Amino acid sequence: MSKTIFQLVDDLPTNNLTVHSLRALDFVVPGQWNNLVGFENTIKSVTGVTDQAVIQQIGDRAIQLYNDKSQGYQRALWIYQTVDSFGGTLGAAALANKVGEKIGLLGFLNKITPRADKAQTIDLSLKVVAELIAFCQINGIPGDSIGDFVNSLGNYSGESLMRMTALVCFDGLIPLGPNFVMKAQSVISGLNPGDLQENGMFKKLSSMIPGGNPAGQLGFIGQSFASTSGWMNNFVASRGLTPQKVANSLQQFIEVSDDKLDYLAAFLDMSTNYYEHTGIQTLAHRLIERAVAEI
Repeated sequence: MSKTIFQLVDDLPTNNLTVHSLRALDFVVPGQWNNLVGFENTIKSVTGVTDQAVIQQIGDRAIQLYNDKSQGYQRALWIYQTVDSFGGTLGAAALANKVGEKIGLLGFLNKITPRADKAQTIDLSLKVVAELIAFCQINGIPGDSIGDFVNSLGNYSGESLMRMTALVCFDGLIPLGPNFVMKAQSVISGLNPGDLQENGMFKKLSSMIPGGNPAGQLGFIGQSFASTSGWMNNFVASRGLTPQKVANSLQQFIEVSDDKLDYLAAFLDMSTNYYEHTGIQTLAHRLIERAVAEI
């Protein structure tokens, strides 16, 4: 890894499209996500410790744990970063200058190609699997522990819950509609291994996905998505979520009409990196909790 864990947390942005997009989801999980930036600041927030010597001890132990390649923390980071690396960029410099303004999405349509339902479903299901594998890496359990992951979803909070909220809203509801879980399961049931092998994210993550070969991995992906479908359906129903509600909240800084939600999904995919951003925060949180327990 080119950056240390403290550099990664110190370098997290405080005011960009990713941050604005996630803040727009506060109405879904009120008060759950605080954009913690800065490694020392994160230690203080997670532990409540103010003594500088103790903070240093915690930080040193967290760094040791992260640097230990027998642990899964660096692999989890690689997964988070890999997922977002396939979103692409969309005039990042130009967009950075417009943060806080309303970005007229129509002006970017000539640069955006919405994904077909099949491609969108593959990416959605791969993100679910990526979350499962990263969870296993962080917790030191086998990468095919679907049951442990599904049970843990009910306890997700903070940045981890926000990441799953963004996945449901940005990669499920907006591009695929209110019945995205049922639609995705229908698409997955019709996939063949060749469909996966054409997907760049799958090619990159395949070495980490259980199953042994594309056919077996497709089965694992389908099983993983089906196992989390109950949680996703309950999450949407319990919060009364619709694509329009999510889009309306995003209207704070992005102008888009209801008939352009597929373009909005593509825009968010190309111009945000919510998976990596919240993934780094999750890693820092877990490392600090473990460091406190071990010093």
